[in-house]
Order: sequence, then structure tokens, then C-alpha cells
Amino acid sequence: MTTDDIAVTGIGLVTPAGVTLEANWEALYAGRCLAAADPVLSGLTVDFSCRVAGLDPSAELGARLARRLDPAAHFALAAARRAVGHAHLDMTSWRSERVGVVLGVGSNSLHTYAGAFGHLNAGEAERVPPLALPRSVPNMVAAEVAIDLGATGPNFTTSAACTSGAIALGVARDMLRARSCDVVLAGGAESGRCRMTSACFHRLQALSTRRDAPHLASRPFDSRRDGFVLGEGAAVLVLERHSTARARRAPVLALLRGYGATCDAHHPIAPHPCGEGIAEAMRIALADAHCAPEDIGHINAHGTSTRLNDASEAAAITRLFSAHSPPVTASKGVVGHSLGAAGALEAAFTILSLQHQTVPPTANFTSQDGDHKLDVVAGLPRAALMTAALSNSSGFGGQNTSLLFTLPL
Repeated sequence: MTTDDIAVTGIGLVTPAGVTLEANWEALYAGRCLAAADPVLSGLTVDFSCRVAGLDPSAELGARLARRLDPAAHFALAAARRAVGHAHLDMTSWRSERVGVVLGVGSNSLHTYAGAFGHLNAGEAERVPPLALPRSVPNMVAAEVAIDLGATGPNFTTSAACTSGAIALGVARDMLRARSCDVVLAGGAESGRCRMTSACFHRLQALSTRRDAPHLASRPFDSRRDGFVLGEGAAVLVLERHSTARARRAPVLALLRGYGATCDAHHPIAPHPCGEGIAEAMRIALADAHCAPEDIGHINAHGTSTRLNDASEAAAITRLFSAHSPPVTASKGVVGHSLGAAGALEAAFTILSLQHQTVPPTANFTSQDGDHKLDVVAGLPRAALMTAALSNSSGFGGQNTSLLFTLPL
């Protein structure tokens, strides 16, 4: 460990499992899918989702602010506030110009778009809300967090489909290494619970259609998988240089030691069938952290529960870890797929696994297919002595990201 290592000193989570670290860990530990019928999606072919539990935006943010913001911003502000508190940061005394915010967003404010275009299509342009434009600009989730917390340093959004939240963490790490900030709040926020989103993904044959049993719908790497479940949420991590954290005696939860990002350059939607891109992202993260494959005690896979993605990622893991097969889990089995926020959620979950020295089970997993046999943890959690773990993300456009976390020594 060096003084330039990047420490995670706080985590804020708002997910279908709850709004505390304890509630999220309990849900992951139980390994049960949280999908249920969703009134927002009523009447559609896919009418179920994984919804955020335990957050009252009006009570949390105040009624006026809650009305002004879309769900993704509700989640981001709540998660950021929790992360700052968890890191024991004092917003009244920090150097605000040295505090940055980098949040990943896949497709901001489809809720606002849908309503505004409904008015336009009905010939009611005068009913389009005046704030529809700023609410729909992707950078506004990060901007709202900065406004809420008074963080005046660099502020921007990363948008790379379902790797957005993971890339935000990698970019934040590089900003800290470059010393352009002392603290960065990084992660992702999104709500996929939108009728347009559900209709589009269904047309792409990417969603599970198990309407009769939503709790069995999300089943990463399982031979009977038929698609993912829409989710929502936010995760914000407080990152700072280890030397800075040590100087203020902050709790160090983990170190972000490795970051790899690649593009398949293969297809707009389908991943490379052999998993070349995600394999290379893992190799880069390992090299960046000066780790070997045998150092990895756990992989939190992207694991969407779709045919193509799971097969591609399994091929990559099998090939890269041919001499050492680390236990694999896929959190989307429990909380669904929160799209642009997913990589950040799963990074936080990976850190919780390291802290608890336990790999949570993959929901609904019973058997694998194909030639790529992973050590998928299923049924019950598995105790595991580990000091390092990978968190993988992939997305449209062939985007791939791998983050390597270690316990502080």
C-alpha cells in the first residue's frame, strides 16, 4: 500500500433492498430476487420490476425539492448524503473547491421525457413543464448533488450505458491520482422503471417475461435464464487518497487499486461472443493493481441474466482464471438491473463482501449450460478468506469495465 492508493471512506446506497448498508447486505446474504408487479408498468407485456424500498423523497429531501426532481436524482441525493455521513466528512469545514462529483447515468430522466412528449403529441405545448429541459440534461444528477452538498470542485457525468457507474469510479480514482481533487463523490444513479424503457428492452428481447413468477425472473448464469429485470437505485462512494484519509483519521473501508476499461468494437448491442473485451478489462485492472489472477478471492459479475451477456462473461472469466476459479456472484439476481447505476451498486456490494469475508449467493441459480463452468455461489452464502475482489460491468456499445478492490492492509 502506498500513500497514493485511493481509499473508499464512505458508501451510500439506495436500492430495492433498502437505504442502509445493513439492509442491503441482509438482502444480498439471503439471495432472493426482489422483483414484483409494478403499477407503473401495468398493462405492458413486462409489468414487473425491482423497486427502491424505504425511501420517502419528500421526507428525505423536503416536498419542494422532491417535486422538482426525478427519481434518479432523489436516489442520488439520498445516497450522497449517506456516503458523506458514513465517511465522517464535515461539509461546513471541507475545502469545497477540492471536492468533486462524478456520477454515472445511462439515460437520464426518461420519466420527464415521456410526460413532456405526451403533452407535445396532444398539441398541448403550453403544458410542457418549464423545468423539463434541465431535468433531462444528463449532467444534472451530478449537479444536483453538488448543489445539495456545496461541492464546488469538478462536476460531471459519465455516460457509457450500463458501465456508467463503474467508469465514474475509475475516472474519480484517476482525478485523485492527478491531485485535481482531494475528495470525490463517485457512483451512479438511475431508474429503469419507465414504460418506454420496459417496452424498448422487451422489443430487444432483453427482459425476462416471467410475469407469473417475478421472484424467479432474474437468474444470472442459470441455464433457464430468459432476460433481466428492470431495477433502479443509486450508489455513491467517497473516494480520497489514502494519505488524506489517514490524516483525518477516516475509516478506510477498501482500496480501489485497479481499473480497466475497454470496448469490444464488435456490435452495438451484443457483447463479443468470446468475452474479449471484458477479459481485457480484467487483465488491465489486475496489472494496474499489481495483482495476479490467483490473488482474486471473489468476482461480482455483470451477470445480467441474458443469454448472450452471461455466456460472454463466463467465457472471459473461465479463460482468464483457468488455473484458479474464484467464487462468482451476480447481484442483479437480487436487486435487478439498475442500468447506469448498476456498476456503482455492485462496486459497493463487492466492498461489503470483502468486509464480511463472505460471497453472497446468486438468486435463482440452479444449473449452468455451455462449456464455461464457473464457481457460481448459490443457495447459501459462502465464507471466503479474501483480500482482493473484482467487480465487472458491461454495456451497449461494447463497453466493459472492471474494478479491483482490496482490503486496507
